[in-house]
Amino acid sequence: MSERSVSRRKQEKRWYTVLAPEQFDRAELGETTADEPEKAYGRTIETTLGAIKSDSSENNIKLTFQINDVGSDAAYTEFVRHELTRDYLRSLVRRGSSKIASYVTVLTSDDYRVQVQPVAFTTKKADHSQEKAIRKLMTDIVREAAHERTFADLVDSVVEGRLSSAIYADAKTIYPLRRVEIQKLTLEASPEEVAEEEETAVDVDAEDVEVES
Repeated sequence: MSERSVSRRKQEKRWYTVLAPEQFDRAELGETTADEPEKAYGRTIETTLGAIKSDSSENNIKLTFQINDVGSDAAYTEFVRHELTRDYLRSLVRRGSSKIASYVTVLTSDDYRVQVQPVAFTTKKADHSQEKAIRKLMTDIVREAAHERTFADLVDSVVEGRLSSAIYADAKTIYPLRRVEIQKLTLEASPEEVAEEEETAVDVDAEDVEVES
């Protein structure tokens, strides 16, 4: 390939402004370049809630978005992950207290499969039965929240702190708590992917059924 061909190919690359989903007010997340729009699909962009809201106090919350659509000069994204920074989580740990975590995979009302990881920090050391009760309560509240909400609404309740506040209000009656956070929320599958998995499972089950003659 000649130098002129290489130069022409470089000139064909276009810059796209990467935008957050509508629920994040289409905030600008940065820029990406591609010589073909299709090559931008699937790229992920990580930022902080603080950067989106221009509030440095929210920099402990990391957000990840993935490009799922490309226009003439903009790349549009979907939300895929909310996660607290490790430094922030470490700052919440206290000697002589308990850290109680739960890992819950749920299906939202609009059929998105999501993993949610709530975590509670007690004021002093809780015993095993108290930790077990708090973990179960956190799991139940997350499942109920997902069942009642769309994916976008569940994300909002996590990002805005409403879900962690709801857990704190109920769990503190079991044992005094210092803090409750949602340490991670991850999109595992879209409604289309969930439906496809269910169809595949049904097909496999049907093949395994023995028919008596």
